[in-house]
Amino acid sequence: MKSYPNTHGLGSVPRHIAVIMDGNGRWAKGRMLARIRGHRRGVESVRTVVRTAGEIGVQYLTLYAFSQENWSRPKSEVEALMRLLEDFLKNEIGELNENNVQLHSIGQIEDLPVRVRKQLDLTRKATSGNTGLKLVLALSYGARREITLAAQQIAREVARGLISPEDVNETLLASHLYTRDYPDPDLIIRTSGELRLSNFLLWQISYAEFVVSPVLWPDFGKEQFLDAVREYGQRQRRFGGVASHAHG
Repeated sequence: MKSYPNTHGLGSVPRHIAVIMDGNGRWAKGRMLARIRGHRRGVESVRTVVRTAGEIGVQYLTLYAFSQENWSRPKSEVEALMRLLEDFLKNEIGELNENNVQLHSIGQIEDLPVRVRKQLDLTRKATSGNTGLKLVLALSYGARREITLAAQQIAREVARGLISPEDVNETLLASHLYTRDYPDPDLIIRTSGELRLSNFLLWQISYAEFVVSPVLWPDFGKEQFLDAVREYGQRQRRFGGVASHAHG
């Protein structure tokens, strides 16, 4: 793995980092620009954070790219965001392959426009041989919907006699979530200073550490990301226990 400048003092590097990328619209508004300009600028932050995460040894990076609630935004903005997503997926293949990043996605992918789904599939296939960072894009994602779908699937399995109600436990439910192939996040980063979860990974972040940055996402770069990882490295994770029994 390539070394990265200024990574001394990071402490323990999280295995899985999840990011709520917030502040694109405010960044644009503060500059009297159209909101989509903030989203376009935010793509540069995505590129920087993905590259940095891979270089410091993060194994999984989940980015909250488009929530189910985002569909309620003005049609013109949604269409612009879908074009931006399609362009990102197409244009970043070289960057992802150069940095050995494997692309994944979670969410109601079937809600996305056909052209975006096709490009997502192409980009996943083009990066499937990479062995470094796994980049997980949360697209048309909502945690309550995710948990509801898992409960429905389990109910169907009970009704068919495949399992009994007594078989339903945390492990079984987790195995029916979008994230069943990934470890739970160790660190959640939210930009723009907001203090809310916005329906993101509600099941998975039970014991995650939170770092809230006041920086708007388009201005969130290498140093801000490393600062968040450093702060995580200074935390003592107890997982409900006491300090002498901390897990890491």
